[in-house]
Amino acid sequence: MNIQQKDKSHVWHPFTQHHTAKEHLEIVKAYGVYLEDASGKKYIDANSSWWVNTHGHGHPHIAKAISEQFATMDHIVFAGVTHPKAVELADRITSILPPHLDKVFFSDNGSTAVEIALKMVMQYFYNKGEKRNRFLAMNGSYHGDTFGAMSVGQRGYFNKPFEPFFFDVDYIDFPNGENEQVILGQAKKLFSSGEFAGLIIEPLVQGAAGMRMYSAEFLDQLTALAHENGVLVIFDEVMTGFGRTGKMFAMDYCQNKPDLVALSKGLTAGVMALGLTIASNKIYDAFLSDDIGKALLHGHSFTANPIACAVACANLDIFEKENTWESIAAICEWNAEFANDLAKIECVENIRQQGTILAFEVKTGEGNSYFSDVKTKAYQFFLEKGILLRPLGNVIFVNAPYCIEKKEYDEVRRVVLEFLSSLME
Repeated sequence: MNIQQKDKSHVWHPFTQHHTAKEHLEIVKAYGVYLEDASGKKYIDANSSWWVNTHGHGHPHIAKAISEQFATMDHIVFAGVTHPKAVELADRITSILPPHLDKVFFSDNGSTAVEIALKMVMQYFYNKGEKRNRFLAMNGSYHGDTFGAMSVGQRGYFNKPFEPFFFDVDYIDFPNGENEQVILGQAKKLFSSGEFAGLIIEPLVQGAAGMRMYSAEFLDQLTALAHENGVLVIFDEVMTGFGRTGKMFAMDYCQNKPDLVALSKGLTAGVMALGLTIASNKIYDAFLSDDIGKALLHGHSFTANPIACAVACANLDIFEKENTWESIAAICEWNAEFANDLAKIECVENIRQQGTILAFEVKTGEGNSYFSDVKTKAYQFFLEKGILLRPLGNVIFVNAPYCIEKKEYDEVRRVVLEFLSSLME
């Protein structure tokens, strides 16, 4: 059997209806901004391999960090043990976050980073003897695929079979610029009940909902409302962190900061599985007690894996270099130019940009839908032209690694425009 036959016989792929799925693209090599399939064809990785790859594939500094750490220590238990790279990462990540975010809990992906944040909020009030057990989230949210993360995400979308097992959550509408004061009024009324423990938000950009974007001013006001009413705020920066919004973190656009932040994806430059939940000392202190039951009794086999921590530290090294931010600024500029091109096309609507993310919708008459046929048509068209882009339904977006050069970006732009032109023929 060849690899495709073995894949079909044994592999269950994510977000895939295998009854109708075609053969999967067989990638055998990745370097820089490129992926290469078994036939030798190259593809520009214009979505950063599920939004995780920050500096391009096979970065030599990351490779060196992996090799050196493996030669020193591959993995150890993290309960009752510490090691240099975990401490270095915790020290460095808190140094670039607001000063009150000072305690780092390690996990292994974005869903678990969010799950831990939810548990921290719940147990914070439990430990303090306060009966607060309601959460507020935003319609269209995606926070991961574990049960807590699904509970605070969009209902009736990916997760319908599991909804009977979710805990109850209240939702505010997505802010569209016209309804912001109404939403803030609703949030204020809900918070005034004194029953809310937490607010969880994807700051500035909702990823899986179609790269929907909203203002930092609204987020600032919502965060302030929560804090005025004793509600703890979680920023899910799994996707928005590490330069995607044009700054290191989306919270850097805000005056009012969260009490907890969940990080993953770009944390390790898309190379290793790692998640972080960073909490304030106020939250951490509520878990200190002679009673072991008041500790956060949570952990993972690969918590603070030394190799993953070493990769994350190497990733931060690269972000400390001026040319990284020059590249991010260039992509932001190219996105703005591309947006001007898109604005002239009849079948395009709702163009939006936040930092290195550019998104727009193809008019279908059915609004923004993850299940739109545009996704399949566009994906196959782009593959044929040597571009790997995975649209979110009728939402096409570009979110490339920061190492992309102008000629490669221009090729992505040319192919996207060619696809849009084909729809109008």
